[in-house]
Amino acid sequence: MPHDTLLDIEHLNLLLPGAARPVLADVSLRVAAGEVVGLVGESGSGKSTTAKAVLNLFPDGAHAEGRVRVAGEDVLSMAAGRLREHRARTVAMVHQDPRSALNPVRRIGDFLLERLARTGSADRRADRARAVELLDAVGLPDPERRIRQRPHELSGGMLQRVVIAGALAAEPRLLLADEATSALDVTTQAEILALLRNLREQRGLGLLFITHDLQLAAAYCDRVYVMYAGRVVEEQRAHRLFSGARHPYTQGLLGCSPELGETSRPLRPIPGRPPSLADVFTGCPFAARCEHADAACETWRPEPAAVEGGGTAACRRLSDLSGPARPATETTGSAR
Repeated sequence: MPHDTLLDIEHLNLLLPGAARPVLADVSLRVAAGEVVGLVGESGSGKSTTAKAVLNLFPDGAHAEGRVRVAGEDVLSMAAGRLREHRARTVAMVHQDPRSALNPVRRIGDFLLERLARTGSADRRADRARAVELLDAVGLPDPERRIRQRPHELSGGMLQRVVIAGALAAEPRLLLADEATSALDVTTQAEILALLRNLREQRGLGLLFITHDLQLAAAYCDRVYVMYAGRVVEEQRAHRLFSGARHPYTQGLLGCSPELGETSRPLRPIPGRPPSLADVFTGCPFAARCEHADAACETWRPEPAAVEGGGTAACRRLSDLSGPARPATETTGSAR
């Protein structure tokens, strides 16, 4: 594993009791220190489950195979004590709704003090000063007053900053952002994204950024993984996502994604629906919805293959397909 690789998932498979197919199938991805990696796909594609695997958080009865290494250490084989330390110090997760992480009747300071206590700190006065520093670091104005307030006194964007401050309490090396900006308005979303970018640059954080928004992923991330039915079907440098996407599913997502200022292009929804855990297939999981599929696609399971210009795609008909006729926009390129 390269020395700068912070997260390295190799051939991860996850099977749940009663499921007809794996929730995750042969998932491999990596995140380097200081890198922002996007994970995109429809609901149910396995994005959040992949992120939870980094914390070894699985439902009861789940069976996981493969490797999930953070800073060279396999999370799936960690003993209970080491796993608690890993969750408290090495990796932090920020979810979509900040209110789900905060007790509505307790003060903001209490939330941060609890997070600091998990790191082993026992000096409450020092912890309070550290809590103020954390709120200041995430750009929350008047942090001395904020720690005395309760969640209902802060806006959604402010609360997300509080949750990010809590995630940074243990100075983690890897941050998992699971739709962390989806519930915010556009202006607040931009502020949170700028905050995460600054934290990445200042602290060398690795960031796994989960989103359903391809525009956002292309503008914000360094590389992007596209998931479908629990599998990684494509990996691309973010700046090539629009002009160089090769998998039919990625092209389909781009075809039904509206773009600001582009009103003449009709949106083309992907036909059908994503498979459920009750659906079994022996070939390509996207074959039933793919306009390029033939009979062989229903029985032949594609493996990721290198594509021209970098990246990989898992499609039997890669040599027959060209990239989408949709150039990267100036907006997409300049947002990075």
